[in-house]
Amino acid sequence: MAGHALAVLFIEIGTAIIGLAMLARFANRWGFPSVPLYLLAGLAFGKGGLAPLEVSRTFISEGAEIGVLLLLFMLGLEYTGAELKRNLRGGLPGASIDLLLNFPPGFLAGLLLGWRPLAAVLLGGVTLVSSSGIISRLLFELGRKNAVETPSILSILVLEDLMMAVYLPLIGVLISGAGARSMVLSIAAATATVAVVLFAAMRYGESVSSFVGGQSDEVILLTVFGAVLAVAGLAQMLQVSAAIGAFLVGIAVSGPVAERSGRLMAPLRDLFAAIFFFFFGLEIDPGSLLPQLPLALMLGAVTMGTKVATGYWTIRRAGLERRAALRAGLTLIPRGEFSIVLAGLGGALEPRLGALGAAYVLLMAIVGPIAVRLVK
Repeated sequence: MAGHALAVLFIEIGTAIIGLAMLARFANRWGFPSVPLYLLAGLAFGKGGLAPLEVSRTFISEGAEIGVLLLLFMLGLEYTGAELKRNLRGGLPGASIDLLLNFPPGFLAGLLLGWRPLAAVLLGGVTLVSSSGIISRLLFELGRKNAVETPSILSILVLEDLMMAVYLPLIGVLISGAGARSMVLSIAAATATVAVVLFAAMRYGESVSSFVGGQSDEVILLTVFGAVLAVAGLAQMLQVSAAIGAFLVGIAVSGPVAERSGRLMAPLRDLFAAIFFFFFGLEIDPGSLLPQLPLALMLGAVTMGTKVATGYWTIRRAGLERRAALRAGLTLIPRGEFSIVLAGLGGALEPRLGALGAAYVLLMAIVGPIAVRLVK
């Protein structure tokens, strides 16, 4: 029986991955981003979908988590420590505008719906944070990794993710009902962890990379992949997002090792990232989305405008052309992994938050990549 169950598991997973490959082929053929197709496939074959697929949720779920880590690691590879330091300084005004424009719509919507203040704060976080995973994937697929606006986009994403390193532990403590002392300790631990790793990446990243640099591809692949998982796990234990830990590993890798790591890890990233977006769709029940769809559409319309305004202002402030500014704003539209985490955290506080968050994220994850594709 065990052998039969294992065979069925292999067939299910293999069939799902082949299906994703067909979608990727279709996307590549027509010059269309593959992310929305993965999401829609998950929606079609998930619980309550057109043809529910009884695939192993444990494997897909864990593969999805690895996909997020690899996406953020590859994003971190785009920076050296010095570039990160420079971009963080230059990105603070853009991140401030981002916070001022994109947190209030969700927060105010929650209050107008009569939700508790903490649930409204969570909805504000859902509308605030762009998806580093989806956007990094889009930049790669559309060949815009070296576009003039990309450094500013990445600076905003980095600062958003670093904000989440403090925001998530704080929200977790507030939801648990712990006292002020636990809240202060949690925030202090998260902030200290991020600060220490950033300092080590900036100060010793080249030394660490040179130590690994002379090794074979096999050694580099195993070392870097293991480091991503280990540091992400350690970050999670310290109540810092695992995705932040993976991103910081990417920053610490520099020089020739960064190029080799990117080349070696790219196939793994593509595999597990596809699983991540597919799994996200699998977990959404279409029936729960319909009642929340009107509000998600209204919230989406407002926050698409605020994200475009954020990117446009940031790029124009840097002295770049209007088309680049518009591309930047549209690129920032997708929400994803962090928004889903926040919506899930608030399920006990407000049952409608999960369904609304899922509808909103799905809408933004589909419309965002399509809108970016229209502006060259």
